Amino acid sequence: MAHPKSAHSQDNFGKKPHLTAGQKLKQRNRELAILKAIVEELNRAVSVRSALENSLALVAELLELKAGWVWLLDEESGEPYLAAARMLPPFLSEKPARMRGKNCLCLLTFMAGDLVGAENINVMECSRLSEGVTGTDGLTYHASIPIYAHDKPLGVMNVASSDWRSLEPDDLQLLYTIGTQIGIAVERARLFDQSARLATIEERNRLAREIHDTIAQGMAAAIFNLESADLLLDDPDPARQAKGREKLRKALSLTRANLEEARHSVLDLRLAPYLDKPLGEALAGLVEAFATENEVSAHFELKSVTPDRRYSSRVEMALYRIAQESLTNIGKHAQARQVQVTFQAEVKDGKEQLRLIIQDDGKGFDPARLDQPPLTDTHKLRGWGLIGMNERLRFLDGQLILESCPGQGTRIEAIVPLG
Repeated sequence: MAHPKSAHSQDNFGKKPHLTAGQKLKQRNRELAILKAIVEELNRAVSVRSALENSLALVAELLELKAGWVWLLDEESGEPYLAAARMLPPFLSEKPARMRGKNCLCLLTFMAGDLVGAENINVMECSRLSEGVTGTDGLTYHASIPIYAHDKPLGVMNVASSDWRSLEPDDLQLLYTIGTQIGIAVERARLFDQSARLATIEERNRLAREIHDTIAQGMAAAIFNLESADLLLDDPDPARQAKGREKLRKALSLTRANLEEARHSVLDLRLAPYLDKPLGEALAGLVEAFATENEVSAHFELKSVTPDRRYSSRVEMALYRIAQESLTNIGKHAQARQVQVTFQAEVKDGKEQLRLIIQDDGKGFDPARLDQPPLTDTHKLRGWGLIGMNERLRFLDGQLILESCPGQGTRIEAIVPLG
């Protein structure tokens, strides 16, 4: 049976030599550099798996460890599961069943509440590896680091080395600090996932309303015209027959417009590039693709925004879709030669906000015509897109500013407050 050994046990580490002031400073700088690298990596991660895998890789590299794995407690059942692993020895990697969350001393200790702080980090004989005769790569002991987020138990990180005499108590204390940072990152990633699910629900509901307001109404109008044409075309009066043919042409035009709206809605339902990229990078790719497809000179500028910074899924989805809709409108209607897209962060009244600006030098239009019939008018179709933009921003307490004039281009500005 495995027996826990204290992190400060003389059997494992021997007496720690006295350090000079210079050595202490060097050690402190090393610890801070390791923490900085870990925190930067965690800040870039937006999924639980990437946060854990990247952290394990850095911990192993920076502390010269051989292997590592992380157990997390399932949010619903509370049962432990293997969330990430790195460089498992053959004894464990070749038979995944050996890495199930059962009969594990460190997990039992954690779930019993006996692995709660830095003073309780243990180097213990692994109850899994102790079963192996071969294929353990010389690994017998591992350090067990509890992972918490604001006193909420999340799981355990295990890191293994074939020579624990090189891992000092200060390293274990550092591992505990890293465990705390991992806990915060895991909780943030889970909240990000929840936000993404909520944003997806909101987006689908918005699309359902948009489909009802555009496609359903458009089809109703097309049916009305077809029914009228059916009656008029059977009339012996040539004038009424001509009117019937006009109704038929209008129904055909409405059907084509609705088909375009349906295609647009289907495209909106597809997963977009922003899901796995920072918003600034996704917007840059969107502008580049637009320029290529439309043979237009289009430029993207990032102002006062950290390139790899992530925002809530609701914010990223709204701004990406607004940029996408605006560029689609430009490509269809504006006849522009130059397009400029700017994404910037700024502070107003002590609060940070994001600003997305899409500007073109195209033919422009009269915004007052957006609320006027007929439905098939191109400006009316653009108006429906603007309705969707406004709705997205309304959910975020944001603001949409539209400036346009015939012959003078169009400028759309979306402002979203943060926090």
